[in-house]
Amino acid sequence: MNHDSAAAGPSERFLGIIDRALDGICVGLILLTVLVALLQVFFRYVLNASLSWPEEFARWAFVWVVFLGMALAYRRDSHISIDTLVRFVPQRLRTLHAVLVDIAIASTCVALLLQGHRLAVQTSYVSPALGWSFTFFYLAVPVGAALNLVYLTFHRCASERRIWSGVVRIGGGIAAYHALLQFAPLLRGANPSTILVIGALLLVSIGVPIAYSLTLGSYLAFFPGNPLMLLTVSHNLSSALNSFILLAIPFFILTAAVMNVGGITRRLMTTASAFVGHLRGGLGHVNVVTSVLLGGITGSSSADAGATSKILVPEMTERGYHPSFSCAVTASSSVLANMIPPSLSLIMYAALASVSVGALFIATIVPGLLMALALALVVHFISVRRGYGSDVPKSSARQRLLALRATLPALVLPVGIVGGVRFGVFTATEAGAVAVLYACIVSFSFYTRPTLRQLAETARDAMMDTVSIMFIVAAASPFAWVLVSQQVPQRLAMGLGFLTSQPFLLLLAINGFLLVVGLFIELFAALVILVPLFMPIILAAGINPVHFGIIMCANLVMGALTPPLGVLAFVTARITKTDVISVFRALVPFLIAMIGVLLLITYIPSLSLALPQLIRP
Repeated sequence: MNHDSAAAGPSERFLGIIDRALDGICVGLILLTVLVALLQVFFRYVLNASLSWPEEFARWAFVWVVFLGMALAYRRDSHISIDTLVRFVPQRLRTLHAVLVDIAIASTCVALLLQGHRLAVQTSYVSPALGWSFTFFYLAVPVGAALNLVYLTFHRCASERRIWSGVVRIGGGIAAYHALLQFAPLLRGANPSTILVIGALLLVSIGVPIAYSLTLGSYLAFFPGNPLMLLTVSHNLSSALNSFILLAIPFFILTAAVMNVGGITRRLMTTASAFVGHLRGGLGHVNVVTSVLLGGITGSSSADAGATSKILVPEMTERGYHPSFSCAVTASSSVLANMIPPSLSLIMYAALASVSVGALFIATIVPGLLMALALALVVHFISVRRGYGSDVPKSSARQRLLALRATLPALVLPVGIVGGVRFGVFTATEAGAVAVLYACIVSFSFYTRPTLRQLAETARDAMMDTVSIMFIVAAASPFAWVLVSQQVPQRLAMGLGFLTSQPFLLLLAINGFLLVVGLFIELFAALVILVPLFMPIILAAGINPVHFGIIMCANLVMGALTPPLGVLAFVTARITKTDVISVFRALVPFLIAMIGVLLLITYIPSLSLALPQLIRP
């Protein structure tokens, strides 16, 4: 964030007031939804009663958090974008490029403001439990867009004398929006899905954040047609988040943040070190085992990558491990958070495919542990070849027992989450709320006692991580809706129809397709777009949807390690100030091992399905 001389100017003070207000509102709503979910559990088990309104209230609050947070994420440059091609833009053209990206964002916000407002004022029905008008539900979209435009106007100004810079961006966005409306009739004969895909890919390639690219691409697809269809974009954006199960995602992200500030993460690393630190490449193995333990609590790869990058990578570098190898181990092992319950990607898949979250959690235990074993083998072979990690003494049985006992309060959590969801004690979302509460209790009772200020900053960071993910999820919904309305899934199903009688070849083709998709599309966006496309195909082929969910998530998580998106590689490289290209090179052997495990998961269904069949609720 560039404050420069404007730090003390009126515009920056004005933005500071908005920042604090939005921070307070968004964090307050997130914490309120946690309390509401806990209230639901309390009434059910303590008072033997049920409430009708908590789920509805939590969903509405969640929608407002995402769209208000959308503006804050722009202010803090937290939106996910692909900058691979942008790096080749000459330095002298960087300013012009930044202006063009902001104009595209402004154009998207103008469309969201105008069309979102139209939808809100035309809505007349009310919610069933609370009796609130859906006008207030849909208003989250235009209000968030309006705040985003405010930030666009003032945020980029280096001084009060350059206020025109923001005005140019807003003016350009308004002009671009109206120009697209005026020239849209010329494309009336074109296929909307073609316009959608070309427009979105073009925007993503020039560095426009993924969520804005998908949203503007959806509007582009509808511009040549009936103006009423433009309302479906705002409707789909907000309705995509109107799901109680999706609230599990911010809850588990918040759990991870509380664990980090409460010292639980460091204690898990100490325990992992006591058991595997003496092996060849010991700290690399500690990295993998820590990710297994963290993944079993947080379900968030980004949270795990951030935590271990800050703590383990500097220590590995100090002990003689090459920085790029240290980052590669950290990034690849962080993938395990989406392969070990409670996995956020599995929660998303369950919501989209109408599959039991508990069954998915159990089904991914063996595949997740196989993935961890494969990564550990790569660490071992590379460490032997390079002479890494032979200087740590082996811990005694007593030291291991003490380390395990100290970590036991934290290790109870994943067992409680998986067991509770699988046996119907609580939903995945309620499990997330319970995890937040439990992490707070454990932190204050057994480990580092965080201050209120630290907890507030932790909640704010968790809120921003939630927004950056969930805004993409929301934006992917109208994108997927356009594809479905243009019969793309049906055509894809027909194209693969000849393979439905040959599941072996069908899965091979889908695996290849998903590996390519994972290179270019963020995990959650890919799930939202692709799950509705593939479900009819795999069901027709007789493939178990639980098994397919493990296959799909295992495929797509690898995209977080590969260019051009490579989110986990970028996270570890940025935190440790390591060259990201060297990190991508160091990741190659880990990716090969993961693909090997993927093939085992794909063609030996019992690896995924045996445990769910054995452990029935």
